[in-house]
Amino acid sequence: MAALPAPLVELGFAEEAPAWRLRSALFPSKVGGRPAWLGEAGLPGPRALSCPLCGRPPAFLLQLYAPLPGRADAFHRALFLFCCRDPSCCAGLRVFRNQLPRKNDFYSYDPPCEEPPMETEEPVFLQLKSGAHLCRVCGCFAPKTCSRCHKAHYCSKEHQTLDWRWHRHACTQAGDLDDSIPDHNFLFPEYEIVIEMEDEFPPEVPEEKDEMEPVESMDDALEEELESMAKHESKEDKIFQKFKTRIAPEPEQILRYGRGIVPVWISGENVPQEEDIPNCPCGSKRLFEFQVMPQLLNLLKADSLGRSIDWGILAIFTCEVSCALGTGYTEEFVWKQDVTDTA
Repeated sequence: MAALPAPLVELGFAEEAPAWRLRSALFPSKVGGRPAWLGEAGLPGPRALSCPLCGRPPAFLLQLYAPLPGRADAFHRALFLFCCRDPSCCAGLRVFRNQLPRKNDFYSYDPPCEEPPMETEEPVFLQLKSGAHLCRVCGCFAPKTCSRCHKAHYCSKEHQTLDWRWHRHACTQAGDLDDSIPDHNFLFPEYEIVIEMEDEFPPEVPEEKDEMEPVESMDDALEEELESMAKHESKEDKIFQKFKTRIAPEPEQILRYGRGIVPVWISGENVPQEEDIPNCPCGSKRLFEFQVMPQLLNLLKADSLGRSIDWGILAIFTCEVSCALGTGYTEEFVWKQDVTDTA
């Protein structure tokens, strides 16, 4: 029987882009900045977005436009990944899926115009057409308002406090708030994610034989322990080498996409088993969809161990049937794998 062809993998690369290209109407894939929400109804609220470990509001990390061919209800489909960036935590991760049919309440049935706007500066929109208000700091759903002017909207008390230094000057003034939003030093740098196909024939990793230096006059128990450690380290070295070899042709890749493929793990430790991946609330199993690579940390300038976010890879698993639970955003599952000391 002929071997089945290896599934094709799409690679994501970060590129600088003008702000207008990253608007919701152009269905972007992007890193950082504020989310370019797809559906404008049923946005995840502060509680759904909050870090599951420390409870603080997260920062938007990236979104990926990933429609499903042949699925009328997922003609538009996007995944949104958030992470806690508080230095004392830096571990909370959440991912949400949203999908729309081609005919919907928010976008034209026809393809969007990709011509740049006439305005020289792209304004920040903090209210969606649905009427939902967005936080001045993070761009997420903002049910709270300033108690004095009732014009500035926030997702949380933390972000209202962060914005007060700038907002207090406009708080008591008549008229609308200025569309220009200050830099709160909270958002990640913004880039467009450009997708390319991976080489159909990635390089093979050469097999290496395990070798042990002979040891003289050693206690049997200690010798067995050292031999076990050496085998473990050798296995880790091979897995890490396989990871490096696989990404070597395109070392700048920040993302690997392939719905239903096997992730490229960076370590043999902390690899999830089937029972570790919870089912979707609809009852269906989840399957792997894409992984975020460590190269992204360099772009975010956030790869200082102990002081900011860090990962080996982030593997995102989504509902295998991409169910439509209402019209809002459905939370999916993130698996974080770190780099071991051996690797």
